Amino acid sequence: MTKRLAEVAKKAGVSEATVSRVLNGRSGVSESTRTSVLTALDVLGYERPTKLRGERARLVGLVLPELQNPIFPALAEVVTGSLAQRGFTPALCARTIGGVPESDYVEMLLDHQVSGVIFAGGSYALADASHEHYLRLTERGLPVVLVNAGVDELGFPRVSTDDAVAVEQAYGHLRSLGHERIGMVLGPEGHIPSRRKLVAMIQASGAEAEVERSSFSMEGARVAATKLVERGVTGIICASDVLALGAIRAARRLGRAVPADVSVVGFDDSAFMTCTDPPLTTVRQPIEMMGQAAVDLLVSQIDEAREFSDELLFEPELVVRGSTGPVRR
Repeated sequence: MTKRLAEVAKKAGVSEATVSRVLNGRSGVSESTRTSVLTALDVLGYERPTKLRGERARLVGLVLPELQNPIFPALAEVVTGSLAQRGFTPALCARTIGGVPESDYVEMLLDHQVSGVIFAGGSYALADASHEHYLRLTERGLPVVLVNAGVDELGFPRVSTDDAVAVEQAYGHLRSLGHERIGMVLGPEGHIPSRRKLVAMIQASGAEAEVERSSFSMEGARVAATKLVERGVTGIICASDVLALGAIRAARRLGRAVPADVSVVGFDDSAFMTCTDPPLTTVRQPIEMMGQAAVDLLVSQIDEAREFSDELLFEPELVVRGSTGPVRR
């Protein structure tokens, strides 16, 4: 009991005596302090006293695939801030290599009786991944919102960047610079956003695309982009900024200059892309608008019991910097 009091007090930023007063229903505690203590109790996974169980804090889970890619912390900042303004307590769950899998996070969130969950970059975007934990959320009737494209059969509302427009912008930019051999570094075969980008590329070019697949890592992208450059590709469109940085590294290791010999376009416009060498030309996802929209959709489901299954598409923006230039004649 003493350990629990200490942990809750530290989490809530109050004294152990204050925690004790809240748990025992005593007076002399402000409503805001009382709410902070109860929220800390929920977040730490402790059971509330029986008389307080009907007042569970409105927790919302935010499940991310990682925090190393700057785009995900940027999304988390928007979503958690918007949730707090709406009176919800965000519970951030970030997966790591060899760490807690997404399905286990779902179980934890269900145990904490969350009001809803926002997913970004999860296994819902992989056609060949297990989706059983999402079905559990459906069975519970829990409000869920997915950020960016996922498999259709899940039936959750989605807030996505328009991948077709993104590819049209990137391809049109490289063609305007004279590039004719344009390739792509995409995610795995079953990655739905990458599939959409590939379809858009074929439609834009009117031909089969030069494509290499990669995990979403610089090392994987370096291997994939090396194959493209060795085949004579002079312009590379990548499915993320991280992949684009790997492509630039590949070109340099082959003795090519960027952009003099090879032009590279990323996707996301995540933090610090203005500081790379060269600064990265990329297609910017409107993360702030998308994060706000995801919260709006979730709150509408929670507070108004409204049902959604549609996908909101947001138009990206091409940001031209130093990693693209005219093709060498």
